[in-house]
Amino acid sequence: MLAAYTFGDVIWSMIVFFLWILWFWMLFSILGDLFSRHDISGWAKTGWCIFVIVLPFLGIFVYLIAEGHGMALRAADRAQAQQAQMADYVRSVSATGSADEIAKAKGLLDSGAITQAEFDTIKAKALAA
Repeated sequence: MLAAYTFGDVIWSMIVFFLWILWFWMLFSILGDLFSRHDISGWAKTGWCIFVIVLPFLGIFVYLIAEGHGMALRAADRAQAQQAQMADYVRSVSATGSADEIAKAKGLLDSGAITQAEFDTIKAKALAA
């Protein structure tokens, strides 16, 4: 005999599964934020962890209410720092690469291995990149 699993049961199962995944996502976000903080002590981190583990829903909601604004600011600061680091890296790599290519091409021009037109083409490509 087949069990009757209605459309409503399927929808309810999907909602429960979604909420279960959402809860884990919030838990990992909170624990990630908690352990990346440098402004609170280890005891405070331990207290929050115990609170979140012993009373999971209440602990998550209290942390979001108490530290939600701070979580957003810390996330924005991390994103800006990563963006600045990436921009510095790109500038350093592109500037060094262009200067190196031009210097090599100048050496080839001075040795007579390439013509002035070829040097100008290499220089234009290096400066465009």
